[in-house]
Amino acid sequence: MSDASKLSHYDESGRAHMVDVSEKSATRREAVAEAFVELSDAVLAALPRNPKGNPLEVARFAGIQAAKKTAELIPMCHPLPLSFVDVEAVVVAGGVRIRATAATVAGTGVEMEAMTAASVAALTVYDMTKALDKSIRIREIVLVSKSGGKSGEYRRASGQASTRP
Repeated sequence: MSDASKLSHYDESGRAHMVDVSEKSATRREAVAEAFVELSDAVLAALPRNPKGNPLEVARFAGIQAAKKTAELIPMCHPLPLSFVDVEAVVVAGGVRIRATAATVAGTGVEMEAMTAASVAALTVYDMTKALDKSIRIREIVLVSKSGGKSGEYRRASGQASTRP
């Protein structure tokens, strides 16, 4: 295995460990992730009348809170001083598209924070609508883009990330 393809969270003996990022420069880093919650037409029509409250707004708050707790959930993630987190939950054909953005000025990236925000926001939509339909599906939790850091820019290829039914 070449150095470029080596998984950084494992030492030479194969033991998992937290990567030492203390030598990395603190730079602005941003990541965007998406998730799709597939909902039936009946559930989509019922969203505004949900007795638990507005599922999309609750999902936004849950995603923002989740981003701030990523290091508590993912064992090898570094706790980061997040400078920005935003979560959008938008009704589209066939369901709800979740888009989460996280940013920091730190020595490591915020991909996991964006992915965690999108995932928890999607789970929250499920939680708030499951009484209407148990067959709801959460699909395509993906990293859309990232910027900053040693590895530079990444943008998911067009068509590679499908958040449509």
